[in-house]
Amino acid sequence: MPYEIFLALRYLRTHRGRRVAQLTALAAITGIAFGVGALVVALALANGFRDEMRDKILRGTAHITVLRNDGQPITEWRPITTRLRATTGVTDATPTTYDGALLSGPDGAAYMVLRGVDMQSARSLAALRATLVKGSTEPLSRDTPLPDAPSGSSNAESRGQLEDEAPVEALVGAELAARTGLERAGDEGWIITGQKVDVPPGIAPRARRLHVAGIFRSGLYEYDSSWVYAALPRAMRLAGAPAGAASVISVEVADLDATGSVAERVRALLGPRFTVVDWREANRPLFAALALERRTVAFIISLIMIVAALNITTTLVLVVIERRADIAILGAMGARAPSIMSIFMIEGATIGATGALSGVLLGLAACALGDYFKLVRLPADVYSLGAVPFHPRASDIALSAIAAFLVSLLATLYPARSAARVRPAEILRYE
Repeated sequence: MPYEIFLALRYLRTHRGRRVAQLTALAAITGIAFGVGALVVALALANGFRDEMRDKILRGTAHITVLRNDGQPITEWRPITTRLRATTGVTDATPTTYDGALLSGPDGAAYMVLRGVDMQSARSLAALRATLVKGSTEPLSRDTPLPDAPSGSSNAESRGQLEDEAPVEALVGAELAARTGLERAGDEGWIITGQKVDVPPGIAPRARRLHVAGIFRSGLYEYDSSWVYAALPRAMRLAGAPAGAASVISVEVADLDATGSVAERVRALLGPRFTVVDWREANRPLFAALALERRTVAFIISLIMIVAALNITTTLVLVVIERRADIAILGAMGARAPSIMSIFMIEGATIGATGALSGVLLGLAACALGDYFKLVRLPADVYSLGAVPFHPRASDIALSAIAAFLVSLLATLYPARSAARVRPAEILRYE
């Protein structure tokens, strides 16, 4: 073993006459450990919040949304979805619609977003069934609008009346169902939409009965408190769109990190008639705010680690003062200044590494306990999430530990240089 390492470890183990230095070393290890642990927990919490928000948002919306520039329904969505499914990076493309309406039930009325579901898409149905807490999607499969009557036909009005008499089969968000009193499968309410009329010009309200086929809970309050799912043909008919049309096309990609490049390929494929928006663009303000919060928290906790690392400087200064005679003897025996510096740098690095490793273990333990007991709970109506999971990542843990170690190493420079500048002749004269 090199004598520099031997002496550094011996100084750390020696107890005689070093009570103050030992206390400061223990304080440095504790401070660094808590700083690294807090940074690991904070970054894991930020990752968990971001991942949970992303997953829940994408559970109800598309990775990439395609719509016409003029805002009109997409009537030729079938050939378009076929072409999109053949695009590299795309796993599925389905038509859908988003339309605002009013849902009325026994306990009151509330704003709702009517979402059309393509009942031929196995992926869409599987994602929807995964969120169901009551009821079934089967009634939606059987709910189809009556065919359009020919223009001028005498039975056109009667067909519209028959369609209005048949209730709309729908899946209602759990929070919306509780607010309106439609909390059980089989309950009936009313959907109130606006229909464009020519005489007098404007929008006239139109009410249609709604039959609750099931209740879903996605975990995102914004969806659970306002969304209603219905079969796509019926949803488009309620919105007054032509039969067989869709408002938008939802595109699902294989790799979320490659959404930007896939969106560029979709734009090149469809041309200027369509607007293509990926999930990052649609939610840019939210995720930008989360990224800023993550950086701010990491910066503040890093300052705490720097303050804790200053205890290493204090510890080594005390060691240098106590070991002046030893340092002088080493110099007299031929030890060079870099070797003397390395002794104290190794001692400080050992303290920093011990604190960083302890902090990583402490942080991981805190994350495991936080996940197990769901310690971080939030009001769902404010943050859209009921509980935040901890998602520690290897890169964040390694970065936290390395940063703490480097700060500890920098804290050793001043006392190590002071030790290297000790003049043996002057010290030994007075010892």
